Amino acid sequence: MSTKEEKDRIALLQGTLDLLILRTLVFGRQHGQGIARAIQTQTEEVLLVDHGSLYPALQRLESQGWIAAEWGTSENNRKARFYTLTKAGRKQLAREVSQWRRLVTAIGRLLGPEGAEG
Repeated sequence: MSTKEEKDRIALLQGTLDLLILRTLVFGRQHGQGIARAIQTQTEEVLLVDHGSLYPALQRLESQGWIAAEWGTSENNRKARFYTLTKAGRKQLAREVSQWRRLVTAIGRLLGPEGAEG
């Protein structure tokens, strides 16, 4: 990846990773690397999740009761922890999505229409 591409990537705001993980798990159980790949793919390579952030976030979400984990075998025959969204996690996801939509709307108002910079 070129330096320009690295600069164009968007840094995740505090708490954003939790939302992205919860949203990814709506589609079914997944191991850590699969979650990171899904986020990267769904954002068309704009967001990359480094493992130094991912695994502490997964532990935090599990301790909150928003996800559950169990050991299994990955598609390449390796032992991996698979994560699933809990009922409490679904409720938390709904709260976080609502908050993000409010934030995006507010920022959109502040920025105004595209091309209005002057």
